[in-house]
Formats: sequence, C-alpha cells, structure tokens
Amino acid sequence: MSFFDRLKGSHSVTAADEDQGPRDHKDEPYETTASAHDSDSEMISQDAQTGVQKMEATTQLWTRNDLIFAYVWIWVIYFVNSMQQTMTNSLTPYVTSAFQEHSLTAAVSIMSSIIGGLSKLPLAKILDIWGRPQGFAIMVFFMTIGLIMMAGCNNVQTYAAAQVFYWVGYNGVDYSLSIVVADTSSLRNRGLMFAYISSPYIITTWIGGPIAESFLNGPGFRWGFGTFAIVTPVVCLPMFAFFLWKLRQAKAAGLLPVRESNRTILQSIKYYAIEFDVFGLLLIMSGLALFLLPFSLYSYQAKGWQSPLVICMIVFGILLLIVFGLYERFLAPKTFIPFSLLMDRTVMGANICAAMFFVSFYIWDSYFISFIQVVQGVTVIEASYIANIYSIGACFFSIVVGLLIRWTGRFKWLALGFGVPVTMLGIGLMIKFRQPDVNIGYVVMCQIFIAFAGGTIVITEQTAAMAATSHQYVAVVLAVESMFSSIGGAIGSTVAAAIWTGVFPQRLERYLPADQKAEYLTIYASLETQLSYAVGTPARDAINQAYGDAQRYMLIGGTSVLVVALAAVAAWRDIKVKDFKQVKGRVI
Repeated sequence: MSFFDRLKGSHSVTAADEDQGPRDHKDEPYETTASAHDSDSEMISQDAQTGVQKMEATTQLWTRNDLIFAYVWIWVIYFVNSMQQTMTNSLTPYVTSAFQEHSLTAAVSIMSSIIGGLSKLPLAKILDIWGRPQGFAIMVFFMTIGLIMMAGCNNVQTYAAAQVFYWVGYNGVDYSLSIVVADTSSLRNRGLMFAYISSPYIITTWIGGPIAESFLNGPGFRWGFGTFAIVTPVVCLPMFAFFLWKLRQAKAAGLLPVRESNRTILQSIKYYAIEFDVFGLLLIMSGLALFLLPFSLYSYQAKGWQSPLVICMIVFGILLLIVFGLYERFLAPKTFIPFSLLMDRTVMGANICAAMFFVSFYIWDSYFISFIQVVQGVTVIEASYIANIYSIGACFFSIVVGLLIRWTGRFKWLALGFGVPVTMLGIGLMIKFRQPDVNIGYVVMCQIFIAFAGGTIVITEQTAAMAATSHQYVAVVLAVESMFSSIGGAIGSTVAAAIWTGVFPQRLERYLPADQKAEYLTIYASLETQLSYAVGTPARDAINQAYGDAQRYMLIGGTSVLVVALAAVAAWRDIKVKDFKQVKGRVI
C-alpha cells in the first residue's frame, strides 16, 4: 500500500515541524464541527479506501452518547478477553504437561506468534477495503474456534493448532478495536486512549489466576476454555451490531460515495490476491516458520543440530526470507508499506524498538511462571499475581505516559530517558536475583521496574509509528508495527526454547543425585513431576539449580538485545503531536 507520497499532504513532520511551537486553539475534550459539510477538512476522503471512508462517514454522525457507548463497550470486550488470556497463560504449562511435553511450552507459542502477527497485515486490508465491522467479526470467529479447539484437544499438536486460531483471533480483535480508537481520537490523546482500553489488565490480573486454579481443581482446563468459547462471542456481538447500525445511518445520510467494481469472480480473486499480497505473505510466513522452529525442536532429533532436517529447515527458511525481501522490493505489484516509508527513521525505529522489546520479553518470560512455582514454591494463584505484575504496572503507568504526551505534546523523551534504560535495569538485576535461595521480593521489585518502563515503551512506539502518516494509513502502519512485535516475540520464544532445551536437561542430569539421574528426562518433561519432589530434598535442589542456570542465560540475552532498542529510539524524530488533527468527525 503506497502512502509515502501522501505524507506532505497529511501530518508528516519536517524539520520545521519538529521545532513548531504550540498554536492557539481551544482545548476541548471532543473535536467536532458544526456540520460535516461546512469544511473541506471534514469531507469524506475521496481517495481513501472504502473501509476508511465508512469510518469517516460514521464518525460524522456519531453523537456524544454514541462515542461514550463505543468506548465503554470496547473496555468491556478488553476486560473479558484479558481475563481469559490471563487464564490461558496460567493453564498452558498444565496443558503441555498433561501430554508429557512441558518443554514445548515455549515452542507452542512460536507458530501462533508468527501467524498471529502476520495475520494483522491482511486484516489491515480487510479493515481498509471491506470495513471495521467485517474485520472485527472475522477475528471474533477465529478466537472462538481457537477456544473450542483448546477445550477439545487431545495432544499438544492439536493444542498448538488451536493456539494459532486463538492468537490470530485474539490479536485481531485487539487490533480491530485499537484501529477504532485511532479512528475516533486525536493524535495528542491517542496514547491516553490506548492506555484506557488496556486498563482492564489492572483488574483481570487478579482474576485470571484464581479462575485457572478453580478450573484445574474442578472440572478441568477444558471447561475453562469452553466457558469463554461461549462468553466471548456473546460479549462481542453488541459492538458488531452497533457498528452496522451507525454505518447504515451514514449510508442513509448519503455520506458514502457509491462504488461499483464491475469485476467478474476471477477478476475479484486476482484483485484481492494482489491487494492482500498473498504471495508475499506465504513467503514470509514459510520462511520465518522454517527458520525459527528448529531452534526449539532440534533436541528432539537424534543428531541434534547436525540433523539433516534441522539444517534444511534453517537454510530454506533463510532463502525464503531473502526471496521475500527481493520480491517485495522489486516484483510485488502492491505492498502493504513502501520501502521509502518503512525506512523512515521514525517508522523503522519504532518497528525495531517493538521487535527488540518483544524479543527481550519472551526470552526471559517464557518459563517464568514455571520458575516461580518450582524454585520459589508459590501456588498457581501467587504465580499468576507475580507474573502479571507487568500487566498491572504497564497498564497503570501507560495512563501516566498518555497524560504526559497529551500535556507536553512529545513522546521521544519518555522512551529514551526512561522506557528503554529502566527496562534494561530491571532485567539486568534479575540476572542476580532470579536464582535459588534469593528472596522473591527482589524479583517482584524488578518486575515493577520493567512494568513501568514497558508501559512507556508500548505507548511511545505506537505514537511514533502513527505520527508519520495520515488517517488513511494508520491501520497498515500499526499492522506492520504489530508484525515486528509478533516476530520479535517468536524470535524471543525461539531463543528461550533453545536455551531451555540446551541448558536445563543437561544441568539437571548433572545436579541430580546418582540414584535419580535416570529420571532426568521425566522430570524435564513435566512441571507436575518437578513439583512432586518435596522442597529441601536433593532432587528438588538439583531442579532449582538447573532452573537458575537456564534463567541466567535467558536474562543475559534479554538484557543484551535492548541495546539495539535504545539505538532505535535514539533515531526517532522528536515529533510534536499536540496540534495534529489526523482524523475527522466527532472524536476524543
């Protein structure tokens, strides 16, 4: 999708803009106009795609109560989804352990992270070409299918496939609603509104753990997934109906231009294949899957890294990624984002920051819940609370960051002076503190540091990406940024799995008493087996020490990659967003 040539006509920033002082304007919570037709700035964008035009037309007719209802119900949907996501994260180690494959906890998330992230690229086109309601409904369907599959899975392979459906749907619902927020908020307030819709995590963190434990101790994990397979579509239906109702009003008011494609079925297939860049998506998804999966699966091959299967997957993965880059650069009839804009230092810096932050997070977080249960001896509920300090702190502090951006009109100073450095500090301290016989309070302290800094990074990187374009291209810019995040998460999970499979079983065999060394593979495969050894016994001490060794390598890796994120943030332009009017109609 080409939009670099529209930047001068939108709100891209030149050197003069960077030093621009505040303008005189009335500071009101809602930006409105008396009539949609009184000003050219409020006319529907004639060259925009259909989905963008539909949203612009819809917001022209929204009342204040419509806007309030939309934001309240978006919060409700986020509340329900974040509650079941917290529960899912707590249940995953028990699901993989139930099939004697606890070591695949990280591997299960690799394909779901890759596909979940890349799916936002075609979803961005669905939202822009067909409309926001259609994309939202499709993603709710995928999430529901994933929950149903998780409820009925009988092996870890089925569970992994279910995770793909679930994360495509979950990320898609989250993304669709975030685009609606971007459609209905000014750029100066957008960080604050993104923080608002993420705030349910502050509450659901305390609920997800007890829900997970109650299902584990009661009807089982299958009923946990099955319950939300019913609740999720029911909660999302009112929002979908609201979208369609307001869109119908906009059509009745004649705000939307009439479009007729006059294409045949075959012409339509060709058109959408080009618009969705189907060939490019297949190349990058196949390349990333082939390249990343061997790092977590090599230990299951007889020859390890020397296995022909592992070598072939890595080589062909790299080749496909190279072909993807060449295809997108020289042959693709239509790309999601032109190279000229992608290489803009603010856009690329935001994408690299997002990728490195997720690489770091998934390296040190992949086995964190298992670690604190085994080494620190906490319950499932307590483990859920500790592991989700990040969600609570990040969501809380992101509100503060949103207010600071609204007040100062700038965002770079927050990321460069606080977000990335404090994240590095928190992870670096855990190299020392996330070990056996260290008080868990130090771990909690580090989690708080990382949480506040993480909330800062997430809001500022999204604001940076959106500040470089107009409303027409907000969806695709956020999709690319999200793709970098998800790929970073997949890489982080891959590195974590490689460290885990390469360090934990070997150290476990080394530390176990001589009469129990033969059991090391059974212990390695199951979290419940690890917890079955009494605290203070030689076997439990050996398990704890093996955990500590693996965690040390993970934390060193997670700290190191953030040096790249710091350089990426330093490359951002210091854009002032306070006076931007990027969207039309009644907005916050």
